[in-house]
Amino acid sequence: MADKIVTHWQGGLTFESDNPSGKKVIMDTNVEGKDERFGLSPKAMMLSSLAGCSALDVISILNKMNEDIDDFKIEVFGELTDEHPKYYHSVVVDYHFYGADLNKKKCQRAVDLSVEKYCGVMEMFRQFAEVKTKVIYHVATKRNT
Repeated sequence: MADKIVTHWQGGLTFESDNPSGKKVIMDTNVEGKDERFGLSPKAMMLSSLAGCSALDVISILNKMNEDIDDFKIEVFGELTDEHPKYYHSVVVDYHFYGADLNKKKCQRAVDLSVEKYCGVMEMFRQFAEVKTKVIYHVATKRNT
Protein backbone atom coordinates (compact mmCIF):
# COMPACT_ATOMS: atom_id res chain seq x y z
CA MET A 1 0.00 0.00 0.00
CA ALA A 2 1.29 3.45 -0.87
CA ASP A 3 1.94 6.12 1.75
CA LYS A 4 -0.50 9.00 1.61
CA ILE A 5 -0.11 12.52 2.90
CA VAL A 6 -2.46 15.47 2.65
CA THR A 7 -1.15 19.02 2.41
CA HIS A 8 -3.69 21.72 3.21
CA TRP A 9 -3.32 25.43 2.47
CA GLN A 10 -3.40 27.58 5.62
CA GLY A 11 -3.44 30.94 3.84
CA GLY A 12 -0.64 33.03 2.39
CA LEU A 13 2.22 30.70 1.57
CA THR A 14 1.75 28.44 4.60
CA PHE A 15 0.68 24.79 4.36
CA GLU A 16 0.02 22.04 6.88
CA SER A 17 0.97 18.53 5.85
CA ASP A 18 0.10 15.33 7.66
CA ASN A 19 2.10 12.13 7.80
CA PRO A 20 1.08 8.46 7.89
CA SER A 21 2.14 8.52 11.57
CA GLY A 22 -0.62 11.07 12.23
CA LYS A 23 1.84 13.87 13.01
CA LYS A 24 1.73 17.19 11.19
CA VAL A 25 4.26 19.71 9.95
CA ILE A 26 3.87 23.31 8.88
CA MET A 27 5.67 24.39 5.71
CA ASP A 28 6.28 27.82 4.27
CA THR A 29 9.00 29.79 2.57
CA ASN A 30 10.75 33.13 2.73
CA VAL A 31 8.49 35.91 1.52
CA GLU A 32 10.19 39.12 0.48
CA GLY A 33 9.31 41.94 2.89
CA LYS A 34 8.09 39.59 5.64
CA ASP A 35 10.17 38.40 8.58
CA GLU A 36 7.64 36.02 10.13
CA ARG A 37 7.89 32.32 9.36
CA PHE A 38 5.46 29.67 10.53
CA GLY A 39 7.05 26.49 9.31
CA LEU A 40 9.86 24.69 7.59
CA SER A 41 11.08 25.07 4.04
CA PRO A 42 10.14 22.07 1.88
CA LYS A 43 13.62 21.81 0.35
CA ALA A 44 15.38 22.05 3.72
CA MET A 45 12.99 19.38 5.03
CA MET A 46 14.44 17.08 2.37
CA LEU A 47 17.85 17.53 3.99
CA SER A 48 16.29 16.86 7.40
CA SER A 49 14.70 13.71 5.99
CA LEU A 50 18.07 12.54 4.74
CA ALA A 51 19.67 13.16 8.14
CA GLY A 52 16.77 11.57 10.00
CA CYS A 53 16.73 8.45 7.85
CA SER A 54 20.43 7.84 8.21
CA ALA A 55 20.48 8.77 11.92
CA LEU A 56 17.77 6.19 12.65
CA ASP A 57 19.85 3.57 10.86
CA VAL A 58 23.12 4.47 12.58
CA ILE A 59 21.71 4.49 16.11
CA SER A 60 19.73 1.29 15.50
CA ILE A 61 22.84 -0.47 14.15
CA LEU A 62 25.00 0.75 17.05
CA ASN A 63 22.37 -0.47 19.50
CA LYS A 64 22.45 -3.92 17.88
CA MET A 65 26.26 -3.85 18.17
CA ASN A 66 25.91 -2.96 21.88
CA GLU A 67 28.01 0.11 21.21
CA ASP A 68 27.49 3.08 23.54
CA ILE A 69 28.15 6.65 22.47
CA ASP A 70 27.66 9.84 24.46
CA ASP A 71 26.10 11.88 21.68
CA PHE A 72 25.55 11.90 17.94
CA LYS A 73 24.50 14.41 15.34
CA ILE A 74 24.38 14.73 11.59
CA GLU A 75 24.99 17.95 9.68
CA VAL A 76 23.81 18.08 6.07
CA PHE A 77 24.87 20.74 3.60
CA GLY A 78 22.98 21.00 0.33
CA GLU A 79 23.89 23.11 -2.68
CA LEU A 80 21.05 24.12 -4.99
CA THR A 81 21.27 24.54 -8.73
CA ASP A 82 21.25 28.12 -10.04
CA GLU A 83 18.49 27.50 -12.59
CA HIS A 84 14.83 26.71 -11.98
CA PRO A 85 13.61 24.24 -11.01
CA LYS A 86 16.20 24.50 -8.25
CA TYR A 87 17.20 21.22 -6.65
CA TYR A 88 20.09 19.93 -4.58
CA HIS A 89 22.83 18.87 -6.98
CA SER A 90 25.47 18.42 -4.29
CA VAL A 91 25.04 17.20 -0.72
CA VAL A 92 27.57 16.62 2.07
CA VAL A 93 26.56 14.55 5.10
CA ASP A 94 28.78 14.88 8.18
CA TYR A 95 28.34 12.27 10.94
CA HIS A 96 29.54 13.48 14.36
CA PHE A 97 30.17 10.92 17.10
CA TYR A 98 30.92 12.00 20.68
CA GLY A 99 32.33 9.91 23.50
CA ALA A 100 35.30 9.01 25.67
CA ASP A 101 35.60 5.41 24.43
CA LEU A 102 34.36 5.55 20.85
CA ASN A 103 34.81 2.38 18.85
CA LYS A 104 35.61 4.07 15.55
CA LYS A 105 35.42 0.81 13.62
CA LYS A 106 31.85 0.15 14.79
CA CYS A 107 30.80 3.76 14.21
CA GLN A 108 32.20 3.68 10.67
CA ARG A 109 30.51 0.32 10.00
CA ALA A 110 27.15 1.72 11.14
CA VAL A 111 27.54 4.71 8.83
CA ASP A 112 28.62 2.51 5.91
CA LEU A 113 25.62 0.22 6.34
CA SER A 114 23.25 3.18 6.42
CA VAL A 115 24.82 4.90 3.41
CA GLU A 116 25.29 1.79 1.27
CA LYS A 117 22.39 -0.45 2.23
CA TYR A 118 19.60 0.84 4.45
CA CYS A 119 18.85 4.54 4.03
CA GLY A 120 16.24 4.86 1.29
CA VAL A 121 16.31 8.65 1.43
CA MET A 122 20.06 8.54 0.75
CA GLU A 123 19.38 6.39 -2.30
CA MET A 124 16.71 8.84 -3.49
CA PHE A 125 19.19 11.72 -3.20
CA ARG A 126 21.74 9.79 -5.24
CA GLN A 127 19.29 9.86 -8.16
CA PHE A 128 19.74 13.62 -8.57
CA ALA A 129 22.70 14.74 -6.46
CA GLU A 130 26.32 13.94 -5.77
CA VAL A 131 26.33 12.77 -2.13
CA LYS A 132 29.52 12.81 -0.05
CA THR A 133 29.83 11.63 3.54
CA LYS A 134 32.35 12.27 6.28
CA VAL A 135 32.67 10.79 9.77
CA ILE A 136 34.02 13.03 12.54
CA TYR A 137 34.96 11.75 15.98
CA HIS A 138 34.89 13.95 19.07
CA VAL A 139 36.74 11.92 21.67
CA ALA A 140 36.39 13.35 25.14
CA THR A 141 38.84 12.50 27.86
CA LYS A 142 37.40 10.92 30.96
CA ARG A 143 37.33 13.17 34.01
CA ASN A 144 38.48 12.04 37.41
CA THR A 145 35.66 12.52 39.87
